[in-house]
Amino acid sequence: MKDKTKLYLLTGFLGAGKTTFLTNVLKDLEGKKLAVIMNEFGKVGIDGALIQKEGMELVEINRGSIFCSCLQLSFVSALIEMADRNMEYVFVESSGLADPSNIGEFLEAVEVAKGDVYDYSGAICIVDGVNFLEQIEDIETVERQLKFCHLVIISKVDLIDDISLKVVKEKIRQINPKADIIESINGNIEYNFLDKDLMKEDWVGIEDTTNTPENKPKTLTLTYDEELTKEKLTEFLDIIKKDSYRIKGFFKLEDGWNQVDVVNKTIDYKATDKGENVSELVIISKIGPHIIKPIFSAWEEVVGKDMKLR
Repeated sequence: MKDKTKLYLLTGFLGAGKTTFLTNVLKDLEGKKLAVIMNEFGKVGIDGALIQKEGMELVEINRGSIFCSCLQLSFVSALIEMADRNMEYVFVESSGLADPSNIGEFLEAVEVAKGDVYDYSGAICIVDGVNFLEQIEDIETVERQLKFCHLVIISKVDLIDDISLKVVKEKIRQINPKADIIESINGNIEYNFLDKDLMKEDWVGIEDTTNTPENKPKTLTLTYDEELTKEKLTEFLDIIKKDSYRIKGFFKLEDGWNQVDVVNKTIDYKATDKGENVSELVIISKIGPHIIKPIFSAWEEVVGKDMKLR
């Protein structure tokens, strides 16, 4: 009888550092047969390009949350497909807006279709140490992700002081009193969770997810086929970021291709070779379709050349 595939779920709000953490985990599993199912709310997948490596299987599921009924079939099909390929590890990186409360339903559906092929090894929640206390007050998804996890990793601890870190941990404990809490800098952790039984006290049950087709956030993709200065792009992003949960993508600037990442007030640029022929930004709106007019207005004011928004 062949060994079951170890399955991990990775959650955490937009910009918490899930992809950075996953990239480092995949390095630790060099030579293993592994797959990633990556879920993004936008029509265009950005993070998949960042983690691709030789020997790794990647399935991208975009346009919503895998825990919503709108993508339920796609998620179960992806899990079944990976089971057929006899992977040693499968990591599911869910969208930052995903509520994983009903993960058990998907595992049951796979078991009915394929048998007991997965060893569900736990949900790991990445908490944004810098923005968590603000997020937890406003966004229900952040609490749901914490409630239904088996390990909490606080990212960006180098950017907050000891008092703030203590408050973050106390708040996490109020929501989830049992999960281990560890700290991370740049996605690196001194902790071998792969050898630990995160499910030894499986206190996490199943509830209905809050992700529905009706409350799916508006996601837009901006494309531009010319070069832009970093100064102008920053000026544009500064105008629209207050109405956005997250902005990310690849953009051709005066110093070459850059990975662009906007979380709350922070705009981050990182040199990359992942860019294509056309610059692309995925924008997840806090205010629904009402963000469309401000985007066009800001672009016209700052850049003044044609772009496409879809």
